[in-house]
Amino acid sequence: MAQTPRELVYRALKFEYPERLPRETWLLPWAQDHFAARLTELHKQYPDDIARAPSPYRPSPRAKGNLYATGTSVDDWGCIFQNITAGIIGEVKTPVMADLEDLDACRPPYETLPDNPAAARKKVNSCYDGTDRFVLAGACPRPWERLQFLRGTENAMIDVMTGGDGVKKLLKKIHDFHLRECEFWVTTAVDGLMFMDDWGSQNQLLIPPRIWRELFKSLYKDYCDLAHAHGKFIFMHSDGYISEIYDDLIEIGVNAINSQLFTMDLADLARRARGKITFWGEIDRQHVLPAKDPAVARKAVRTVAEHLYDPRGGIIAQFELGIGANPENAFAIYDEWERV
Repeated sequence: MAQTPRELVYRALKFEYPERLPRETWLLPWAQDHFAARLTELHKQYPDDIARAPSPYRPSPRAKGNLYATGTSVDDWGCIFQNITAGIIGEVKTPVMADLEDLDACRPPYETLPDNPAAARKKVNSCYDGTDRFVLAGACPRPWERLQFLRGTENAMIDVMTGGDGVKKLLKKIHDFHLRECEFWVTTAVDGLMFMDDWGSQNQLLIPPRIWRELFKSLYKDYCDLAHAHGKFIFMHSDGYISEIYDDLIEIGVNAINSQLFTMDLADLARRARGKITFWGEIDRQHVLPAKDPAVARKAVRTVAEHLYDPRGGIIAQFELGIGANPENAFAIYDEWERV
């Protein structure tokens, strides 16, 4: 009997020989706007094995507009975004916390959390009606990025580099909210939880690894410990060159990591992480996915497979289609993975 999508993901995560690589396509609204018909065909030919649970959250009275539309929008935390390109998220130009010591200006959106946990769990668990996919929770803690949204990127960089009680208190306030979210999600039937923070530049970590370990590693460990204590897997996304913290992520118990493999030394990653963590994608968004010739995408798959493929598991075929992507490369990538 063929393994279900959910079983495929479980086996990949546990290194128990999935019959094929599980797969997942990420889409920015820009891609849907520009080649919707090809995406419909892609999902028909290569359906995702991973799904997201429906959100049980209540609307925020602070949220305004559409984060993916041009113009100004406001998120659940009251952070104001300016966007000049439809289909992606813009930037915070005027932070709501001009002063790090003004903790009252940070108002986590507790009002959005379920006021009826039983009804909320029923809604979340309905995601399994008629599907056999692996389901990830609808929450995504991101303490570093939230710090940037609240303080502005330049201020946030200074905050973490200069240290002190102020940034630790603010991170705790952010983290306490994210833990409250996760404490609800682990009571549901979802298979896994996810968190994210973009930590890499093109060729190094954004801050010294020592400071990352001092301020953020324990926060991520809390998410991992909570997930594992309730029998859930834990996934993480982080853009850029993050090779310097891969060992730390393995140590704290991250089961699957989505990172920009092509910014890093694949041979080095293989030596340190192959067989210890699942590589949740990806194929290069900067140069490969926009390529006009799908042969470039096929070669990229072979490069990843050469270094990271293990028939026991440890790979989820994943990539993101965003600005400039060529949809034909998506078909080539999945076809080539089936040939590996």
